[in-house]
Amino acid sequence: MKSLGKKRLEAVLAIATYSVGSGTASAAPTPGGEIPKQILLSAADVLMYTSIWKIYFEEDLSQKALVEILTELGLVTVAAAGTAYVVGKATSAILKEITNWTGPLGWGVTAVIAGSLSGLFGVAWAIYCDRVYSQRAPQSL
Repeated sequence: MKSLGKKRLEAVLAIATYSVGSGTASAAPTPGGEIPKQILLSAADVLMYTSIWKIYFEEDLSQKALVEILTELGLVTVAAAGTAYVVGKATSAILKEITNWTGPLGWGVTAVIAGSLSGLFGVAWAIYCDRVYSQRAPQSL
């Protein structure tokens, strides 16, 4: 079993990798095609969340486990986080449509924003996983 410090480092590296990938994918101009791209980026975010879960718990995040997590978090928290996520993705899509016309400088700004949003949500998920892991296995710390 890995130490908590090693799990945290692996989670940070996973978040950084997915955030850079998200930012890079967002930088490419796709006039009129931003909504489908945001859907694909959202799928990549889900992969990031399942990767972080696997790092901490060495198990795949099944649908049953996801339902248990959502129940534990409470529906209000889930609704707020989900709304924030959707608003963030919609804002990124709208911003990207606007910056498609500004050239490379605008594309770079969009890449930074998209990568930052993915990183922010990834960090929030990693903090949650870290807390659950610490509660489940306090003797292994």
